[in-house]
Amino acid sequence: MSRSPSHAVAADTLFDGRVVRQHWAVLVEGSRIQWVGPRGELPPDVPVDELPSGCWLAPGFIDVQVNGGGDVLFNDDPSPSAINRIATAHRRFGTTALLPTLITDTPEKMRMAWNAIESVPPNSGVLGIHFEGPFLSPEKPGVHDRAMIRTPAVEDYDLLASPSDRLRLVTLAPEQVRAGFITDLTKAGVRVALGHSMATYAQTRAALAEGLTGFTHLFNAMRPLASREPGPIAAALESPDVWFGMIVDGVHVDPAILRLALRGSAHPMLVTDAMPPVGGHRTAFSLFGCEAFARGQTCMREDGALAGSALAMIEAVDNCVRLLGVPLSSALSYASYEPANFLGLGHRLGRLAVGYQADMIALAPDPMQVQATWVAGHRHEAASNAKP
Repeated sequence: MSRSPSHAVAADTLFDGRVVRQHWAVLVEGSRIQWVGPRGELPPDVPVDELPSGCWLAPGFIDVQVNGGGDVLFNDDPSPSAINRIATAHRRFGTTALLPTLITDTPEKMRMAWNAIESVPPNSGVLGIHFEGPFLSPEKPGVHDRAMIRTPAVEDYDLLASPSDRLRLVTLAPEQVRAGFITDLTKAGVRVALGHSMATYAQTRAALAEGLTGFTHLFNAMRPLASREPGPIAAALESPDVWFGMIVDGVHVDPAILRLALRGSAHPMLVTDAMPPVGGHRTAFSLFGCEAFARGQTCMREDGALAGSALAMIEAVDNCVRLLGVPLSSALSYASYEPANFLGLGHRLGRLAVGYQADMIALAPDPMQVQATWVAGHRHEAASNAKP
């Protein structure tokens, strides 16, 4: 890991989060970007890191749904050391910022996880926490422990709405919480997403009116789209002010369905829903007492139920290009610019622009590999031949 007080990174191709540029460079001072422009306009006395021929320089990836990595499951070890292991594992594959995700668990575990998040330095790339549950539909639990799914109590609200400068994202089923609960959370600065839900179209629209702005792994673990009950999927895709997560592993959702979703009005963002095998050494792990396995880029229980993924974000970007037929620049935007805006951080993350934090990746597009990452100006080498 290294950083110069003032240094530049130059690439054949620079994607600034919105526009592709040729032969441009980024000037970094400390943790921030001070200048972006043509390579030939750099001051002559600034040290320049010239990326290899053909490499792209792009904003670092932002993953809002990371259950684990580096052989660690956040639910099993909600501690600062475990969070650092998870972040380090994903950083190798281009993720410079993330939300460790605690799936449905006890109130005590939720408190432990939140305390651990608050003790991790924000410049580590850990932006906050994602509580996926426990206020979910018992009809759509996925691999969440149905016995721990519940409706929110006063103590839950007090935890979620406690004053903090760390981000909080809550995935819930709107039909399982009282009217006004989502409004109360959003007024406290909490971002709310629908997931694991049997909400009707009308219930989803009511949740949107209360301030819900996200849809967790769209299509998976929610009421399906139907001709006379369009449900949350239709409500999401017709709304221009919401974001939906996509697990692009070719298994969670058929690519044809995701190609249709991209034609809607909502903003797509890539998520991994990653489990311990990403960046780890073991392909099997325990999930609420059940054995789960990595099979390719997908994780499954022995009974065949989907159990998150073994997907790294660079693979999700690659799959977007190969399976969904989108340009590389669009796939990179789904992994950086869009999640930054969803989290309300679009003014400082998700772009290579003056004043933004110097979170960047160097990637080789063919085959798709991460060469290096920068988090707040600090360079981290990536094992380009490593598999997640």
